[in-house]
Amino acid sequence: MTHDHPTARPARGSFRVRTGGSRRLLATASAAVLAPALLTACGGSSPTTTTADGLTQITVGGGGSIFDTPLHVADAQGFFKQQGLQMKFVSLTAATGPSALQSGSVQFFDSSPTGFVTSLAKGLPQIAVSADGLGNPLGLVVSKKFAAAHDLTAKTPAAQVAKALSGSTGGASSANTRAEAGIFLKKYGVDPDKKVKWVSLPSPAADKAAINNGQIDWFLTSEPIPLQIQDSGDGILVADPVKVPQWAAEQAGYGQVVVTQKSYAAEHPDIVKKFVTAVQQATAYMNTHLKNSNDKTVVQAAQRALEGVPDTVVEDSLQQVEWPTEGSMDAAGWQKTMAFLNSLGTLPDGAKVTTDNWTNKYLP
Repeated sequence: MTHDHPTARPARGSFRVRTGGSRRLLATASAAVLAPALLTACGGSSPTTTTADGLTQITVGGGGSIFDTPLHVADAQGFFKQQGLQMKFVSLTAATGPSALQSGSVQFFDSSPTGFVTSLAKGLPQIAVSADGLGNPLGLVVSKKFAAAHDLTAKTPAAQVAKALSGSTGGASSANTRAEAGIFLKKYGVDPDKKVKWVSLPSPAADKAAINNGQIDWFLTSEPIPLQIQDSGDGILVADPVKVPQWAAEQAGYGQVVVTQKSYAAEHPDIVKKFVTAVQQATAYMNTHLKNSNDKTVVQAAQRALEGVPDTVVEDSLQQVEWPTEGSMDAAGWQKTMAFLNSLGTLPDGAKVTTDNWTNKYLP
């Protein structure tokens, strides 16, 4: 994950690190949760329907974040239509996505690896059919008051940032983000359990409120909120995947995967193949077109998930994720991903991914 644009892509299944400076980004993603409609049955475990113009309608769930951009690019650029598909997108959460998939109200869910592996640990018969984003777009934001007191800026080296956080009050809205912050702190000799006073908060939005009212000195969460705070002048982004390579694709592995039910894939292999083909076309398109600062087609598509966010903020936020030219996965990639997830200590006991849980066979 990075902030500039390399011209070469590594071998299939591998990851790359790009270098660059800390950048300001993002505002809040639209959070409206749309109720997924059940489709007209035509047989199989998850029903489908055909539109008046002969397209197969598929309902796809996503988190309303920057990771959903490939879906919107595939729609905007006509990649779904070229495959004979019409996408209906619904915003879901990590909690509601797996159940929507199991009920058949969505045919595909754009999931984090954490959510996918947790679903597997619960015995849900799901399968990953493509990787459409690499790395973890995390941001650590400190309050302006804390930054001034410790001489922190967006360019402050990571080791100095970690040292400044010793003895501070951090906010955590999930076990994952607290653990991800811990990875960073431990790297530089700061014990996150002994040297940080933690305040548990119900959501990333609550993190934002807490930093503004002085309840906490800093917090870590996924973009766009950290970038929004910096962009609005309410805080300073002092750590991101460029400064903390443990969060980036090279060390953390897959950031987002396309998931479906095993039964749906078995009964509708043609639809699965068409869907992941279109998504792969989209990530390849993004990989190429984001290198041209004058090309706003990807930004415009991303704004479907990030309504009202300024173009420059969206454009910078897209650089926080590695967009692969191919959606293929491999055992080494999953091993790397699981090593990262296990280091957080937040997965259910016995959680694992085997070759029965992912496949490349539907990819072109």
